Amino acid sequence: MRLSEDIGIDLGTATFLIYSKSRGLVLQEPSVIAMARDSKQVKAVGEEAYRMIGRTPGGIVAVRPIKDGVIADEGLTEKMISMFLQKVQGGAGRLFGFKPQLMVGVPSNVSDVEKRAVLRAAIHSNARRAFLIEEPLAAAIGAGLKIAEPVGSMVVDIGGGSTDVAVISLGGIVVSESLRIAGNEFDESIIRYVRRKHNVLIGERTAEEIKVKVGAAMLLDDAENLTAEVRGRDLVNGLPKTISLDSTDVVEALSEPVTKIVEGVKRVLEITPPELVSDIIDRGIVMTGGGSLLRNFDELLRQTTGIPVAVAENAVEAVAVGTGMALEMIPVLGDSLVSSDNYLRH
Repeated sequence: MRLSEDIGIDLGTATFLIYSKSRGLVLQEPSVIAMARDSKQVKAVGEEAYRMIGRTPGGIVAVRPIKDGVIADEGLTEKMISMFLQKVQGGAGRLFGFKPQLMVGVPSNVSDVEKRAVLRAAIHSNARRAFLIEEPLAAAIGAGLKIAEPVGSMVVDIGGGSTDVAVISLGGIVVSESLRIAGNEFDESIIRYVRRKHNVLIGERTAEEIKVKVGAAMLLDDAENLTAEVRGRDLVNGLPKTISLDSTDVVEALSEPVTKIVEGVKRVLEITPPELVSDIIDRGIVMTGGGSLLRNFDELLRQTTGIPVAVAENAVEAVAVGTGMALEMIPVLGDSLVSSDNYLRH
């Protein structure tokens, strides 16, 4: 491998992705870290730690150090970044003291405190230099949009912890809104629905499986109504119980968070300059992120806004790919980036 290669990171609430320009997408694992409750010693990270959620013994806890798209625990995030970088660098990187240059995607409208936390975590995890790029801008680059042109493009990036809606032109974000509602909130809504309607408690992994298997933002016809068996704990007698859920149930469960995202898109369109709205009508809205894969979400957005909507072919990887590509577009992106060289001095 090239010891000089630079790396793009999608620091997602649900999934951590690393993109190398020379090697492509080199890591895609859950943003989970497992540690000893008392000593704080890290036991596992990524896929191995994810399998421990809800199944750990008393002395071990599996946690997500990224919440709503930003760092909730700086120390654990630093360890997670460092361990994932070691995975992709291999022995050569550690042997020669390889220090990559990092481009990290963050939600739009994050605070200065949150920006500094991400930059510190990146630098302390052995990076020689770090940049921040707003996720919708990275998603647009990764999805193949020509962001440097003087025309408007609209991106709706639905991740695990946040949804970013942005209109982009001339290499920068013109208007945007960041919602702390996304894939994880979809899972929580399903958990609450099952508890309220069936008096059964299910875990977040089960809720995610339901969302993927039978979930939808809307149903276009009866043939789309799928059914799945769900196992959980009966809250009346405490015993295991199996219930049946169909797509109609999940559409009802997800109606509130889905509606909030649609309303966020409409708000951004309302404050977008008319010339750029005209471009968006011509070019359409591009959806990225794992949440955009919810069945018929693009159709719901199309019907609500009257604008063509397309889901990017690489929806899940778009932000990570865009962060890697952005490292070669630093002169074009200019003020749209935040650099550790300047930001950590203040």
